[in-house]
Amino acid sequence: MDHATLSKRLLEVIEVDILPLTRRGVAAGNKVFGAAILRKADLSLVLAETNNETENPLWHGEVHALKRFYEQAGRPDTKDLLFLSTHEPCSMCLSAITWAGFDNFYYFFSHADSRDRFAIPHDLRILKEVFRLDPGGYAATNAFWRSAAISDLVSTVAEPVRSALKSKAEEIRGAYADLSAVYQSGKSANSIPLN
Repeated sequence: MDHATLSKRLLEVIEVDILPLTRRGVAAGNKVFGAAILRKADLSLVLAETNNETENPLWHGEVHALKRFYEQAGRPDTKDLLFLSTHEPCSMCLSAITWAGFDNFYYFFSHADSRDRFAIPHDLRILKEVFRLDPGGYAATNAFWRSAAISDLVSTVAEPVRSALKSKAEEIRGAYADLSAVYQSGKSANSIPLN
């Protein structure tokens, strides 16, 4: 599949399927992280989810999506699926994606963005304190999976499509900046251990 088609669809899923769930989640006190699972064959959506840490601190967007995926009857085999994360997965989510059998994942915001744009440094602190890794210091391609930043895919697309994709990405960044401000203003009232 070409990078233009893939990038466009991943951005569309973030905007249309994940963001509405995340808006509701943030209104309930959850963080801004979300995830989706798509079919490789046609990029159709299997499911989208968002962070639900106010229910359980383990329900990061990716883990909550995996939980919901494994609750489905007749679910597709993970080898036939793409995993999409709004934010580069933390160490727990990296492990969950691996244990679930996905051979890939794509992400929109990087670890550094989680720290710098969203003031949520815990992922990086855990990577550094427990695993001695710097942001993005894990093997992006390994025996289990291959990961890619959506921005890297977009950078390979020819003009004028690249500019249109970059414009859509900026719109999404703006929506997440607004959600982050809402989360930050109310996080002291929630019960998430690492908020």
